[in-house]
Parts: sequence; structure tokens; C-alpha cells
Amino acid sequence: MRAGEKLVVAGALFAMGACAVAQTPAPDWATPGKSWWAHVQYLADDKLEGRGTGTAGFEKAAAYVEKEFREAGLQPAGVNGYAQPVEFNVVQLDEAKSSLALVRGGKAEKVKFGDEAYLVASGSTSGSVVAKAVFVGYGLSIPEARYDDLAGQDLRGKIAVYVTGGPASIPAEVKAHYQSSEERAKAMQKAGAVGAVVIENPRAAEVPWSRMAGSRFSQKMELTEGGKSAAGWPKVKVMVNPEYAEKLFLGSGHSFQEILHAIKDEKPLPHFPLAATIRARTAIKRSRARSENIAGVLPGSDAKLKDQFVVVSAHLDHLGIGVPVNGDAIYNGAMDDASGVASVIEIAKAMQRAGAKPRRSILFLTVTGEEKGELGSQYFAGHPTVKGPIVADINMDMYLPLFPLKYLEVQGLNESTLGEDIRAVCRGAGVEVQADKEPEHVRFIRSDQYSFIKKGVPALAFKFGWVPGSAEQKIFQDWYKVRYHGPTDDAKQPVDREAAAQFNAILEKLALRVANADGRPEWRKESFFRRFAKE
Repeated sequence: MRAGEKLVVAGALFAMGACAVAQTPAPDWATPGKSWWAHVQYLADDKLEGRGTGTAGFEKAAAYVEKEFREAGLQPAGVNGYAQPVEFNVVQLDEAKSSLALVRGGKAEKVKFGDEAYLVASGSTSGSVVAKAVFVGYGLSIPEARYDDLAGQDLRGKIAVYVTGGPASIPAEVKAHYQSSEERAKAMQKAGAVGAVVIENPRAAEVPWSRMAGSRFSQKMELTEGGKSAAGWPKVKVMVNPEYAEKLFLGSGHSFQEILHAIKDEKPLPHFPLAATIRARTAIKRSRARSENIAGVLPGSDAKLKDQFVVVSAHLDHLGIGVPVNGDAIYNGAMDDASGVASVIEIAKAMQRAGAKPRRSILFLTVTGEEKGELGSQYFAGHPTVKGPIVADINMDMYLPLFPLKYLEVQGLNESTLGEDIRAVCRGAGVEVQADKEPEHVRFIRSDQYSFIKKGVPALAFKFGWVPGSAEQKIFQDWYKVRYHGPTDDAKQPVDREAAAQFNAILEKLALRVANADGRPEWRKESFFRRFAKE
């Protein structure tokens, strides 16, 4: 029996030792799992230095993907080949020349950068700001829910202080959209706020404060085309350690513990002015960068449908070189998202081996700048290199094959007819489909699928699923605490390669099913995201 091959025995045993046995080989997941892992190992190797956007390490990764696309028989997706150049404006915090203090009664209390809070650099945050602060609950303005934390608040020329999350009574997908940086900027600008102080709800934190604070020195980017902050907002942005947040509330008549209790009890959050004035100076260094999206096409075979495109996507960039953790400064990004890029490559090669001839064209896409705010996918969605409508995006971002694939969590499961497609494919694979079990993390808007959604394209994203209280839940959540956006997300971590190969087969079937269907995917009438559809 070949390594990795199992036999499933069906039939009945007959008397006197005589038997009629039908033997069917189970899928060999070990071999494709090994191939998938080889891509991850290359992309997450220290030699690529974390694939930071616009770095030499990213360029090596992009050249690797282009080579693999060519070997998979994919055609270049643009007139200039596989690569789509993307230009960025870059800013980086100069903390040595920056300052932050709380002023009460004429006395300034200096804030300790890293331990207590940090400044967030952007294209609009350069310079000094002295402003009063107002606590505005979750800081959300959601017309559909008739909910507005900013209404009736005197925020002109002031700084809005808010805690992450939103009311439990509002659907998760609606809250997710309005928690995006784009929507927050619009609401805050309209209310007249000059900046924001953000306190992450510690009960919903994905990563420890130390890792969040360490990211403040990384380069922040905006697209040179259409990437400017809304009307120069914010002038200042501060992230506050929840353990320090109580100092913000001194003298206001309220406490941060009061806010946390209200969140836990699902009660409305109060709104009130803070006693402290915030004095901040943000110094930044500016530069430019260039990177690229890599796209290849498996052409469609149907004359009427071949100019429609199903996108299979993942992001190629990660965090590059950052603050050392236990002496390691390379943020390799093995699961985030070398795993997804490896899957894009393997799915393309599987279709090549099978001689697939889908009716619609399938566009295999790796994007840059996801870690900078989904910028590469935003640029591609606005400037596609193919002529014809994109009808679906199947996106893979750190889907976390850390244990056997029994359950597949699907973000966007109930938003479009793609939900029926993934249910049907998983049913055939013996895998149970789950909806997003942690909607408070708003993951559906936090990766590249959202760039396509905002252009009206139905989309799905994925995580390996688990049931509450299981060992898999602990493995999944511990991964976020220990490895997410840290140097230990490398090729040394334990991964279920065979489960990853099984996942790839499911997504291959999903992409082909969507590409071969008579009709294109559609948003559900009740879906919040249907508003983006182009009628």
C-alpha cells in the first residue's frame, strides 16, 4: 500500500472465509498536502524577510508566484503580463519627535508610548493637536439601525474617544461595515471631530497589547490614486492600552470599568465629556513605494460566459521586519497568508492536471498591501486587468488548517447564493458548514474580499471550523494569542497539511461550480451588502 493511501472496504463477508470485497481508495491527501506545504515553506522562509509590501522580499515572492502561474498554464491577466503595478504613499511614525499628554487643571501628564498608548501615523496625522475629548460609546453612526453615537454630541474641534465593538442588537454584518476605517472617517468628519482615541474591548482582543503596540513603527500606506484620507481626517489618532484606559476617565464622573460592565450586560453606553484635554504631536517620515498584484487566467470555454470572471484570491504581502520578539524580528506570515497563496497556486495546478475547461474564466489573483488596509485588492477591484465583469470572489486569508477539516466556517455564508454553492460542495466532501462564530471580530470586512464586495461582487472567505468547548477551539484561539501578526507564524508551527489539501479540493470544486453555473451569483434580497450590487 502506497504511503498516504488508505483503503475503504465495502461489502459483506461471506461464510467459510469466502468474501466479496469492493475496495475503493480514499483520496490521497498526503501528496498534495506536501506540494502545498512546499509553497508555504518558500514564501515563509526568512530569506523573504516577511514579504513586506514594496520590499525586496516581496519581489522574490511575486516572482515565485508568477513562475508558478506560468507553470500552471495560466495566461497573463493583463496586457503587460501577470503583474499589475501598484503605487503607494508611505508614512512612518517618528516617535522620537512625537509626544502625547493628558492635561488636567493646567498640569500635563505624559503618556508612556508603548506601555500606555501609541500614536497611529497616517497621511493626515502630521503636526500638533490640542483638543478636548468626548466619550462617544462605540463611536458608530448606523442609519439603517437608527443608531448614532455621534448625534447630539458636541464634537466640533474635539477628539472622539470610543471603545471597539457595537450594540449586540445590531446585526454583525451591519456593524462590521460601519466599523471600517472608511465609514468611521466619514461619520467622524461629518460630526466635526479632529481625531480619535480608540480603546479596544479587552474581552474581544485577538492579540495581546504588546504585539499591537509593536506594530506602531511599521510603514503605513495609502494608494497614490484615490487613497487620501477623507478631507484630511484624522489629525490625530491614538490607540490606548485598556489597562491604562481608566486614567482617561478620571474626573468625568464615569469609569472604564463602568463601560466594560455595560458592554458585558448589553446595556447602552453613556456619552459624556472627559475632564482631560489631549495634547499630541505626531511626527512622520514620508516616502513612496511600489509593489504589484499578480494575476493569471484560466480562460472560459463558453462563448457567452467566457468574459465573466470568478476570482480565486489571497494576499501575498505580510508585515516584513518588525519589533523583535524573543530575538526574532522576521514576521514570516506562514498562515497569514502564505497558506492562502499556496492554495491559489495548488488549485490552479489541480485544474491544469484535470484538464478543466470552465464555462466562465477563472482569475487566480495574489494581491499586495492587504496588511496596509486591503490596498492591493482595492486597486485591482477598481482597475481590473481583465475586460468583463467579475461575478464572484473566493478569498483565502489565513484559513488556519491547524487540525482535521470537520467543519468549515464560511464568512458571508448567508449573504449570497454562493452560500448554497459552498454548502453543496462541502456536503459532497463530508464537511459541515458553519457561519461566522466570532462576528465581533468583523473578519468579513477585514480582508480582500471586502474590496470586491464594495464593487458589488458576491464573495466568501473561510476559516477551519470548530465547536465550542472543543480542543480545536482552544488551538484556534491560542493561535491568535500566540502567533497572529507575530514572528512565530512561521514554517516551524504545527499544521495539518492533509487537511489543507482537502480544503484546496473543496475550493477547487467551488470555483468550478460557480464558473460552470448557468446564472451568476446573486446577493440575497435581505443581505446588507446587496446595496453595493450594480443593477
